Amino acid sequence: MKYTFCSQTDPGRIRHNNEDSVAVDETNRLAILADGMGGYNAGEIASSMATALIMSELGGWLLQASEQSPITDLGRAIETSVASANRAIFDASRSNPHCAGMGTTLVLAAFRERQLLLGHVGDSRCYRLRGKEFVQITRDHSLLQEQLDAGWLTPAQALSSPIRNLITRAMGVADEVLLELNEHQVLAGDLYLMCSDGLSDMVQDTEMADLLRQRSPLQKMAHDLISKANENGGRDNVTVLLAQASDQTEKPRLISKWLRKSGIS
Repeated sequence: MKYTFCSQTDPGRIRHNNEDSVAVDETNRLAILADGMGGYNAGEIASSMATALIMSELGGWLLQASEQSPITDLGRAIETSVASANRAIFDASRSNPHCAGMGTTLVLAAFRERQLLLGHVGDSRCYRLRGKEFVQITRDHSLLQEQLDAGWLTPAQALSSPIRNLITRAMGVADEVLLELNEHQVLAGDLYLMCSDGLSDMVQDTEMADLLRQRSPLQKMAHDLISKANENGGRDNVTVLLAQASDQTEKPRLISKWLRKSGIS
């Protein structure tokens, strides 16, 4: 399986600084997105620490690991790297008054052939477009999601809820963090969208789906999603990370089929 990545970030129309951070390691098929929070520039510090530290530790593990290593080993490596980064952010927030109370969300995708290990903390999301079906495959760690799950709010009411941005989990706010980690099967043609809430709060899922179903080049789709968020208000930083899965044998099969029809082979 071949994976192609694209990421773009924008401060939005209201904020001058960008507290989102994104990192991609195409060689190791690893993608990380974080959305920071905190006073001064602390949100930027928390999110950049999360992406840099996890990418360094987990990327190093992936370089040494065998492709045949059990998926459970990768899961443990993800949990270890996230725990280490969480502790570093927490320690920094306690030692520097300007960083007090800082934290960050996280969504992390590690692809292994036809498998995806997807981890997240907070309300940064991952969606999947498979064929025409567009679904959110992470579940927000937020007060709003808890109220939706309990039936206290309808999806329509949730769109205008004043508690949309109150998350129940974040990295760096305590000495331990609870990472949600799930395994997904990957099919050729799958398109994965990871994003900060600057996109999901500004652009409805149906609008995202319509843009992605056009199957434009990844750079254009990322640009169009960010533009749509800004057109709809751009009240927050918006970051988009796209990952496209394709079958490496597809082109050779098509060429072979054409040669047979042409009587060349």
